[in-house]
Amino acid sequence: QVQLVESGGGLVQAGGSLRLSCAASGRTFSTYYIGWFRQAPGKEREFVAAISGGGGVMDYAGSVKGRFTISRDNAKNTVYLQMVSLKPEDTAKYYCAGRHITAGWAPQGHYDYWGQGTQVTVSS
Repeated sequence: QVQLVESGGGLVQAGGSLRLSCAASGRTFSTYYIGWFRQAPGKEREFVAAISGGGGVMDYAGSVKGRFTISRDNAKNTVYLQMVSLKPEDTAKYYCAGRHITAGWAPQGHYDYWGQGTQVTVSS
């Protein structure tokens, strides 16, 4: 199992930047794919980005490609989501999620472990 805790959300003006962190418990962090998802009020949860266990493979939603960068530091049991050129439509609660590597690489697939989320609000 892995427990995930997000941090780094906040209020930022359009065009600004934020870096979200997803800190994990456990000694087998590198055996989990980690994904970022977001959910805005009244909307369905949507995929944002995902990264493989070793960090060498990433995937992004089209709406964030070129603006968001996912990375991980397995020595620190942490995954990051660097967000630049933020837009008001990026406003949402952001969640990180874990999927064990034995389930196969499927960035937008099912994840077994979820954090509580961190709020990102982008003002226009």
